[in-house]
Amino acid sequence: MAYADVYTSWQNDPEAFWLKQAEAIDWVEPPKQALFERGDHIYEWFADARVNTCWNAVDRHCENGRGHQTAIIWDSPVTHTKREISYFELRNRVANLAGALRAKGVEKGDRVIIYMPMIPEALEAMLACARLGAIHSVVFGGFAAHELAVRVDDAKPKCIIAASCGIESGRIVHYKPLLDGALEQSTHQPDFCVIFQREQEVAHLEEGRDVNWHGFQFGTEPADCVPVEGNHPAYILYTSGTTGQPKGVVRPTAGHLVALNWTMKNIYNVDPGDVFWAASDVGWVVGHSYICYAPLIHGNTTIVFEGKPVGTPDAGTFWRVISEHKVKSFFTAPTAFRAVKREDPKGEFIEKYDLSNLNAIYLAGERADPDTIEWTKKMTGKPVYDHWWQTETGWTIAGNPVGIEPLPVKIGSPTVAMPGYDIRILDEEGHEVPAGTLGAIAVKLPLPPGTLPTLWNAPERFEKSYLAHFPGYYETGDAGMKDEDGYLWIMARTDDVINVAGHRLSTGGMEEVLASHPDVAECAVIGVADELKGQLPMGFVCLTKGVNRPHDEIATECVKLVRDQIGPVAAFKLVTVVDRLPKTRSGKILRASMVKIADGQEFKTPATIDDPAILDEIREAVGTLGYPLKKAG
Repeated sequence: MAYADVYTSWQNDPEAFWLKQAEAIDWVEPPKQALFERGDHIYEWFADARVNTCWNAVDRHCENGRGHQTAIIWDSPVTHTKREISYFELRNRVANLAGALRAKGVEKGDRVIIYMPMIPEALEAMLACARLGAIHSVVFGGFAAHELAVRVDDAKPKCIIAASCGIESGRIVHYKPLLDGALEQSTHQPDFCVIFQREQEVAHLEEGRDVNWHGFQFGTEPADCVPVEGNHPAYILYTSGTTGQPKGVVRPTAGHLVALNWTMKNIYNVDPGDVFWAASDVGWVVGHSYICYAPLIHGNTTIVFEGKPVGTPDAGTFWRVISEHKVKSFFTAPTAFRAVKREDPKGEFIEKYDLSNLNAIYLAGERADPDTIEWTKKMTGKPVYDHWWQTETGWTIAGNPVGIEPLPVKIGSPTVAMPGYDIRILDEEGHEVPAGTLGAIAVKLPLPPGTLPTLWNAPERFEKSYLAHFPGYYETGDAGMKDEDGYLWIMARTDDVINVAGHRLSTGGMEEVLASHPDVAECAVIGVADELKGQLPMGFVCLTKGVNRPHDEIATECVKLVRDQIGPVAAFKLVTVVDRLPKTRSGKILRASMVKIADGQEFKTPATIDDPAILDEIREAVGTLGYPLKKAG
């Protein structure tokens, strides 16, 4: 069946389409109805069903003869450790942990915060919660105490599961003191905390509150899977804004199971038993969907990787893992490949490894510039598919449905809408714009299964954040366009479309041009305040390793490149060379913070930032370009 036929079959009868996909899930009580409309543009999928996520991700594979298959490969170059866990072993470990949590009072509907590094026990904690019908909220390991405290007060967990420490190249991150600090700040206090002690750092346990991961499981009965309603929250995942209260995205159980299972074959083109690797972190949505849940629901082997794309130990780490574990589909963020390319521009490390088992590479998490895609394709000889989705959706909005049929790749486009998503490009008034015209990207309601139905304890904020601007649509916050073939082009966040003397321009388009410069490894373009034109673009470029040419010369070439390819209308003349760009720990460039620095505004350092010192480097670089502007008087 062709993609167009599949998409049309969804359009013609969305409920029948998703009920058909739901047949792949093991139900306690199967759904009789797919979609439930609750009024005010609020929808739920499979709300009449009863099901358990852990059963579908673990137990059913054991029951169906796949128990000896490896479920999880843990590969930790930072601790020089590798381990394999079968589905049988995973079931036993998860059932024991769930039994111990239940013995201490954790039940269906209770919240559990998980604060752990990239170790298999993080997945076991998530699955143990799912087994009990408890609602987990994973907080990225190493988040500051204040940020953890905010999430504790919002989710009000009965229990917190944490590790003693995280390990990064050359340093230990002390999780337990951060947890203790968070609980000193928070008004809500959990009944107890479970601490997984790592040998690299054994943490102090607070008497009466903290229990040891292994010790508290001793002598407890393993727990069976607890059926939950289809609309029961599987988890809460907080998205971190640069200011204010983080938003708690709610993931409903049944839709999550159906949608994620569908994606593994239709988008990532893997069969049960294949090795799938998403190089992300369990603290982010990619880690939830494609390290933990989707691969296990689908019966794949998933890789839990504790390391970095470069430096653990070198720029060949990705290729080593892919070769050694026979990875069939690999998913990471473009920033990871930019880091590899910067260290190894000629791809010399790639030549050392056998990538013959790898079918394709998938990119998401930020805009994938054509230069990075071209380099990755050329060096690996593998197809590279960009795809686009959000924390809120939990799975692909637009992508290349390779398991249905691989569509022609247009580099720079994440390809086409997936079934369930009716994507429209709107102007400020909410009217559709013609093909090739830049506008706000919105999705006609209802959103498909697995996407957020609301925000935790914040229905008004959900409505205001996503539904109010364009009634009848979900506002993605991204700007872009569709071409004549229906391919989507993501150009920038809506906030990153700048207005230069009345012309609406995409900073993403300028970034694509800068990234094509042979000496540029990575770049960012922001809009800064200008007294004459309203806004001007300002570019920051990081150079490829080994480039020793004068920076002024490179900056001049960059300006010429943008002016030649986008035209004088871009008014592009501000560019500076920097060593690195400020990013979140998941690799997103913190453009909003850069704008505030350039405009001289006060701002709070984002909790997600990888290294706050970079902001001072950006402040210095911006100063060399004469910003922030001196205010008259």
